Amino acid sequence: MKKDIHIIGSGFSALAAACYLAKAGHDVTVFEKNSTIGGRARQLKKEGFTFDIGPTWYWMPDVFERFFADFGKKPSDYYELIKLSPAYQVYFGIRDFVTIADNLPEIINTFESIEKGSGKTLEKFMAEARNNYDIAIKDLVYNPGVSPLELITLETAKKVGQFFSTISKEVRKRFKNDKLIQILEFPVLFLGAKPSNTPAFYSFMNFADFGLGTWHPKNGMYSVVLAMETLAKELGVVVQTNASVDKIIVENKAAIGIQVNGKKHFCDIVLSGADYHHTETLLDKKDRVYSESFWENKTFAPSSLLFYIGFDKKIENVEHHTLFFDVSFEKHAEAIYDNPKWPEEPLFYASFPSKTDSSVAPAGKEAGIFLIPLAPGIEDTEAIRQKYFEKIITRFEKLTHQNIKNNIIFKESFCVNDFIKDYNSYKGNAYGMANTLMQTAFLRPKLKSKKVQHLYFTGQLTVPGPGVPPSLISGKLVSELIEKYS
Repeated sequence: MKKDIHIIGSGFSALAAACYLAKAGHDVTVFEKNSTIGGRARQLKKEGFTFDIGPTWYWMPDVFERFFADFGKKPSDYYELIKLSPAYQVYFGIRDFVTIADNLPEIINTFESIEKGSGKTLEKFMAEARNNYDIAIKDLVYNPGVSPLELITLETAKKVGQFFSTISKEVRKRFKNDKLIQILEFPVLFLGAKPSNTPAFYSFMNFADFGLGTWHPKNGMYSVVLAMETLAKELGVVVQTNASVDKIIVENKAAIGIQVNGKKHFCDIVLSGADYHHTETLLDKKDRVYSESFWENKTFAPSSLLFYIGFDKKIENVEHHTLFFDVSFEKHAEAIYDNPKWPEEPLFYASFPSKTDSSVAPAGKEAGIFLIPLAPGIEDTEAIRQKYFEKIITRFEKLTHQNIKNNIIFKESFCVNDFIKDYNSYKGNAYGMANTLMQTAFLRPKLKSKKVQHLYFTGQLTVPGPGVPPSLISGKLVSELIEKYS
């Protein structure tokens, strides 16, 4: 039966759900609090430069293909994909870096050149990772997280030990070189937790990395947002921006509408793609499923300090994606997860999309994005931001052997306070709730409210978890639940 569905937020999960629900014949309206759509995947344009404010890595292209295929489309109908070659680079010291190629045979050779015998070991490890990927991405993550039985299959039964071991243990069993260990532990950071707290089964992220490669949508990740908006509108979805939802209207234990900028909009179903914790604050306390102590005791993925910089020259000795692991990973991770504070010596990441895509910077200039992962909820001031910018840019110059401070045209920053202000993000987290063993699948906050009928959730704090591909999947899962129960 045709329903009137109101969706809060316009991030990847919300837009995905909107497309599926509109295709099913429902009347769908999306309400976005900001002036532009995309949630955390918005865009900054300044002085001829274009920056992705949020996600910059395009991994798991098969998930995007599967999403568009559900509507008889292909990503190439909407945007051009460029495979990065090399995929990325990792610095460990001054002019001491490892470059990750765009294909597994070359990566195997790189490993072998660093640690004798590790090439064959990597080959075996990647075969397991590919098998895990096939099980996880083609099957498990497309379950709605309503029952532990979803995880029990013939295939997962064979791998039960991997759910009780960790990525860190499994990698360190096989490899001894610290550089190789850090490269193999890096992909699970996208899941929002320390490798020592992430189940070994999640090695499928290594296949996403080495097996499927790293891609760049021309004009940036925002091209994907615009593609999904175009598809949604083709399907009849209505999108309203500058539409801040301040209340979910509940009568007789059922959601009957939302209050937007003080005005009531009634509907049959409310779906929130906004921050889950924030969404429940739009309800009276008696209608909330999760208490403040519930959220307080969960492991959240990091927040971030980000800088968007326009340079008046091309930057040398770096790739499109470059990671800086020249300081202690363990100490930085401790400052995020164990004893939340600003790290004394932070790891950081830099992206220079204009190395691949000339459309994002004026000729002869460079667009640079710098990111420091941080504990959510820590103090955020302009003085602290500037202090950490000086830390990383000084190290960047030393490690890459070049001077760039005097070539900055402008610098914009984004940190904990901005995540809270712009996205109502719990403690200013950037990536949602971490995928630890006790926060996986049916153990995550539910897609369907247990207390309020006709109220549903989607996004990084629910099933299947953090990241852009999981967000697309989350939108599909919640649309199927709505079809099932409405």
